[in-house]
Amino acid sequence: MLTLLDEHLWFPPPEQALQDPNGLLAIGGDLSTQRLWLAYQMGIFPWFEQDQPMLWWSPNPRAVIKPDQLYVSRSLAKLARRNTYRLTINTAFEQVIHACRSLRERKEGTWITADIEHAYCQLHQQGHAHSVEVWQGDRLVAGLYGMSLGTLFCGESMFHLVDNGSKLAMLGLCRHFSRYGGKLVDCQLPNPHLMSLGVTAWPRSRFLHKLQQLQQEPLISGCWQAGELVLCEK
Repeated sequence: MLTLLDEHLWFPPPEQALQDPNGLLAIGGDLSTQRLWLAYQMGIFPWFEQDQPMLWWSPNPRAVIKPDQLYVSRSLAKLARRNTYRLTINTAFEQVIHACRSLRERKEGTWITADIEHAYCQLHQQGHAHSVEVWQGDRLVAGLYGMSLGTLFCGESMFHLVDNGSKLAMLGLCRHFSRYGGKLVDCQLPNPHLMSLGVTAWPRSRFLHKLQQLQQEPLISGCWQAGELVLCEK
């Protein structure tokens, strides 16, 4: 059953989401940081186009990966060792989300509206949203951003201007997150690109159970401190 949200801060249980379209749970509400934070705590995320009302989702199954199980191809491992690119964390969040928005707008349209961009920048300022950046010299050539809930990272979007740039950002995130005690990365919806990296599909019930556990677990201090991100082979 599709729920119509009002100004009150709440969501229906994710288990009430529709089967078709898969995971659609609610419509309406707002993009306040309080509502967005509640959504992620419940395993819900916003996803809608510019000309659509606000739509909230909790799909079944859910695409996830344990950060120490990311598949690293020979070419990606070689690229990481080559040190052609420099990786950082939380040094250019606004640039990353704006790049994700503008590149998708030019190609096929995007769910990252101006309001979404503003809301996640606020979440970043509050310490909830984080970014990984890939640089070629002083040029930002790839990156990703998402939300952190304890030892769970909820990936939102990524972009690249160079070959394998987004894969390098994902590798940087997974190695860094694992090093600081991170246990699971939520990729939301499975697709062939993600599955090629080792992402698997969990039943929603399993994901929601794990979510309740992981968001209560603290990361090792300093995980999200802005600075250089070191790529090193395990």
